[in-house]
Amino acid sequence: MNNNKETNYSALYTLIVVFFFWGFIAAGNSIFIPFCKNYFHLDQFQSQLIDFAFYSAYYVGALLLFIFGTLSGRDIVGKWGYKKSIVYGLLFSALGAAAMIVAVEVNLYFGMLIGLFIVALGFSLQQTAANPFAVLLGDPKTGASRVNLGGAVNSFGTTIGPLVIGYALFGTFETVSDTEISNLPLNKVIYLYIGVGLLFILAAALFHFSKKVPAGINNEPMESANKAKNTLITMTVLLACMFIPVFLSYKSDIALQIVGLQEQIKSTSDSGLIQQLKDQVREIGHPLELKRMALLFGAFIVVVASLLFSYNRATKTAEGWGAMKYPQLVLGMLALFIYVGVEVAIGSNLGELLTLEEFGSLQSSEITPYISMYWGGMMIGRWAGAVAAFNFAKATKQILVATIPFVAFGIILAVNSIAGFDMSHLFFFAICIAVQVIAFFISKEKPVRTLVIFGTLGVLSMLIGLISSGTIAIYAFLTGGLACSIMWGSIFSLSIVGIGKYTEQGSAFLVMMILGGGIIPPIQGKLADIIGIHNSYIIPLLGFMYIIIFAILAKRFLKKQNIDIDQVDGSTSH
Repeated sequence: MNNNKETNYSALYTLIVVFFFWGFIAAGNSIFIPFCKNYFHLDQFQSQLIDFAFYSAYYVGALLLFIFGTLSGRDIVGKWGYKKSIVYGLLFSALGAAAMIVAVEVNLYFGMLIGLFIVALGFSLQQTAANPFAVLLGDPKTGASRVNLGGAVNSFGTTIGPLVIGYALFGTFETVSDTEISNLPLNKVIYLYIGVGLLFILAAALFHFSKKVPAGINNEPMESANKAKNTLITMTVLLACMFIPVFLSYKSDIALQIVGLQEQIKSTSDSGLIQQLKDQVREIGHPLELKRMALLFGAFIVVVASLLFSYNRATKTAEGWGAMKYPQLVLGMLALFIYVGVEVAIGSNLGELLTLEEFGSLQSSEITPYISMYWGGMMIGRWAGAVAAFNFAKATKQILVATIPFVAFGIILAVNSIAGFDMSHLFFFAICIAVQVIAFFISKEKPVRTLVIFGTLGVLSMLIGLISSGTIAIYAFLTGGLACSIMWGSIFSLSIVGIGKYTEQGSAFLVMMILGGGIIPPIQGKLADIIGIHNSYIIPLLGFMYIIIFAILAKRFLKKQNIDIDQVDGSTSH
């Protein structure tokens, strides 16, 4: 391994491209979801399966690495080396891009889900290797700044992704009505994924053939955690038992009867008959929707119960549980699960929200600026949060924290304006950014305080969004992105502090909890099918509330362990 003090910039710049890919594809899904809903005539839950496929792949990938590592007694990524692991991950993502091309060519939604799953499976391997690799590429003392640089580029990808993917889907930056979407050719999506696949292969080649990129092999033994492994496998099986009946219910006789009634509604102009058919759909479909909702909520309970079960058993007999014997880690796993779920759910359901009359009756092709601004909110917060990783003078740091968010805001406006979108309706979002800047100064870079303050910002923004409509509500829901932007590092650092030799294992457990992005958005989507998309935003409201509770409980547990929480570094970016 390379412990040189001088930063290996050629390797670092190549690595940063990988960070960009993660943000580009992930944020682009928020445009892909409403497009697929109209193109394939899906309900809100079915459209959210894009998130399910994408983020569950992170969990499956991390779990498989953990299982193989436990069986062999060696960390698989460390054994392969960070360089090879990233190369393998990029090639796997290229395979996923190829699967996407085939699925688009044959017009198969399920095939697209498989393609996205394979792409994200490659991302899981890349992400497991990339963060420690960034630290390896220079002085360990400046490792956080390199990770933060990657996080900043990742966030730039989340801003660009919706614009590029929106253009690929709609073929233009002009308005396309939702009724016209099903007739659009998808050839530009094929070109997009050909380009993305080639970029994956090119990045893999740069890593593989570069003699300046160190192998990054780590042969340290992996801490034993067989009981944790068995519990996670059981949890995975139970999750499958919850989701599979929901998937199968769309092929049931009742579901097919509902589809038939909906086709009749589309084919008639008789208002009396239309209302009668709608009443039939509601009467027949409501019990089925409640059953689906119960199963999806059951999936959430499975995750919570599995984590609490693990900790409860670990406190009685620590042997075999590894890092799960630490309360801050178990609570942090749940916090990260909820945080990622909330972050993704707000953005992924935003497109459907904006179709409501009280939110502007926007077409799917018109939502791109809002999606870009939401994910751009992550960039705004993370760029400001990255300042903490550098050794600036106090006055300089304060100036940067106060100005960088507005510079990032200007970049988001400029990029969208260049694409031809009118951004004047989002100018006053600067007020929300000013509130975020104040929150930065109050939080003072302390993770517990940061989570409480930004969690409270999230709760208030969701409350305002739920009780209002129009521009105020839109701004409120977009502020959810500003609230989420700085949470990853604080949750991560509070979760692994004080766990000693289990730090690597604890980090792997936390990465698994990106699974929240695959479970919580479909839950909100199905709730939206029952109570409406606007009211469904109670889900992120409850999520932000738990994050505040986690911060308070983590502080209490760490104090009992005599750990000074004020010395915990919460600046690391996602």
